Amino acid sequence: MTTRKEFLKTAGLLSMAGMVGPSALTASPARQTKPVSSWADGSRLVVSVSMQFEAGGQPENAESPFPQNMAKGYKDLPAETWYQYGYKEGIPRMLDNWDKLGIKVTSHMVGSAVLKHPALAKEIVQRGHEAAAHGRDWATQYTMSYEEEKKFILDGVKAVEQVTGVTPRGYNANWLRRGENTLKILQELGFTYHIDDLSRDEPFIIQVNNKDFVVVPYTLRNNDIVLISGQWYSTDQFLQQVKMEFDQLYEESAHRRRMMSVSFHDRIGGSPQMVRAASELFTYMQKHKGVVFKRKDEIARLALSDKSTIRE
Repeated sequence: MTTRKEFLKTAGLLSMAGMVGPSALTASPARQTKPVSSWADGSRLVVSVSMQFEAGGQPENAESPFPQNMAKGYKDLPAETWYQYGYKEGIPRMLDNWDKLGIKVTSHMVGSAVLKHPALAKEIVQRGHEAAAHGRDWATQYTMSYEEEKKFILDGVKAVEQVTGVTPRGYNANWLRRGENTLKILQELGFTYHIDDLSRDEPFIIQVNNKDFVVVPYTLRNNDIVLISGQWYSTDQFLQQVKMEFDQLYEESAHRRRMMSVSFHDRIGGSPQMVRAASELFTYMQKHKGVVFKRKDEIARLALSDKSTIRE
């Protein structure tokens, strides 16, 4: 059966469909030794894992599994302990699991959470994981003025730098809700990529301030805060859904560049049953030839260095 990609190529519409970069169209067919959409480092399917470090940075009476019916003027004390679980148990348990599996992840760090729990932030970096920025706190940044938002992002960056010694190169806005100025600000501050996009299953390059800027797409489909906390999936349901997504993307990766994103939040993904589910899930993936796990900064660098990366 003719694939969509083969059909478009035959029809001369490949570039219009945005499936390959312009350099792939001008290359001589006789010189091409691999599919134009494969990963430059020879990987077949790249899996990108996010570990959100947010607990401790949440506002008072932030949303939780408890009924949202607290009387005004009172603290939701049980809900606070739910968030505390994220830095007391969740992240330490996930870190041990990543070591056991031999994979490195990207940790999107809220600045205020990092300042409250510096030892944990340092440990994440010391164990080989990426420290990416996730704002100063949980404020809604898309309503901010240009200068307010720039300070908001920079405050979060400085917190991560101060504690870990690492300058974040990637950014994730609260619930992905960036503003009209966000990407311009990120480019000005030296960021390489952002993840607040759900439009593709592979990285791509856009122009921001007339410069290349990478989009490393995030996920809501393979996300514990959506499925476990939001939809009340069981761990078995979570595992089955994410496995099905992996199987489909792995099949597609035989002829297209494919990336799969999976996201865990400190107080949710760090629970015992979710860590066990993650272990089973990633062990299953690792049994497939050509599957590699990469930090998002690594993916961004690969995208920038590869002339066949999609450009929008």
